[in-house]
Amino acid sequence: MLQAGKPHLGPHPTPESWSLNVIALSELGIGKHGIVEGLDLPEEVQHHLMHMGFVPDARVLALRRAPAGDPTVYAIDGMEIALRQETARSIHVWIIPGDDEQEGS
Repeated sequence: MLQAGKPHLGPHPTPESWSLNVIALSELGIGKHGIVEGLDLPEEVQHHLMHMGFVPDARVLALRRAPAGDPTVYAIDGMEIALRQETARSIHVWIIPGDDEQEGS
């Protein structure tokens, strides 16, 4: 599993008051942002996703779900990528407290 530890948010510093929680990407609500913490996937799949931007500390946004609920489209590194729930379950993200204020940004 590729891990980054506590996220280094670059231009989005982590306030000391944050209580950061790690969840599976599949649990991230539509319109919510997360910071990639790590991937727990077979090496070839992990390598492929990393080339698409799923690297530690990358900011990801859940955009929309298919009508049946699977797959979900995520925005990361300027791209929109659809992932099946099975894959998204193996990508771990830090949830961003107060994300409601960031919608539309």
